[in-house]
Amino acid sequence: MKWPLLLAPLLLGAAPKPDAAAILKAAPADAWATIPPQDLLVMTVNGQRVTIWLARAAAPEHVRNIERIARAGWWADATIYRVQDNYVTQWGDATEKKPPAAGINARPPAEYEWAWAAPGRANPYRDAYAARTGFTAGGWAVAGDGKRQWLPHCYGAVGVARDLAPDTGTGGDLYTVIGHAPRHLDRNIALVGRVIEGMAALASLPRGGGALGVYERADQRVPITKTALAADLPESERPRFAYLRPTAPAFVAYLEARANRQPPFFTVPANAADLCNLPVPVRALTGNGSGS
Repeated sequence: MKWPLLLAPLLLGAAPKPDAAAILKAAPADAWATIPPQDLLVMTVNGQRVTIWLARAAAPEHVRNIERIARAGWWADATIYRVQDNYVTQWGDATEKKPPAAGINARPPAEYEWAWAAPGRANPYRDAYAARTGFTAGGWAVAGDGKRQWLPHCYGAVGVARDLAPDTGTGGDLYTVIGHAPRHLDRNIALVGRVIEGMAALASLPRGGGALGVYERADQRVPITKTALAADLPESERPRFAYLRPTAPAFVAYLEARANRQPPFFTVPANAADLCNLPVPVRALTGNGSGS
């Protein structure tokens, strides 16, 4: 006999634990930390707002370049010129002929990894690509081996396009992961942030027909009509976001809920979760600072 799904918890003899959504909804205000406006890069793509949280601590030189590029208006004619299925969406100067923005570091260091530092919250679940993983107090998932540490290429991660080494990219051309996490890129490219709003505007675009997903014609390229740091926008136009502090008790419950999904649909708990399946929760804030 097929019992209704809603009766499954009762038949199994135990009430289900709260799911991730319920845990986040119940998390107290002090479990959340506001992302500073200077760490938010805002773009407009097809009339939709895309917001990128910049990973300043992980790639300070590249982020400084991104700030200068944005403030110089260098991206005024930027386009999305590459969309490779199950891989990345890339934007910037499709011609590769535009002079770099004034004042940037044309040869920033390879900010791909840094010395190991114990994360604010260790990840209790094994990761396939790194021996030790966790979450910094500042809200970033990190992978490491006990000696070095790096940001992982998860869905929505934003990296700096570059040429062959020793080139490290300036930050003028960026990409975001739109498919299965390409963790083989970890420690090979500078990751500078994460898309936290408007991901659909980047992931739902037509795929490019050229090599590596590059659009074959100029008229296929998607204009980016505006790019600015949130700190440089009028107060009324600034997006505001907060992240769940990895050091908060609610974060521990969130990890457990993500690794062990509950009835009525799930009947076998996985007790496992890839690091990229444990994104640090981010929520939009209303004018009074509360969650939307």
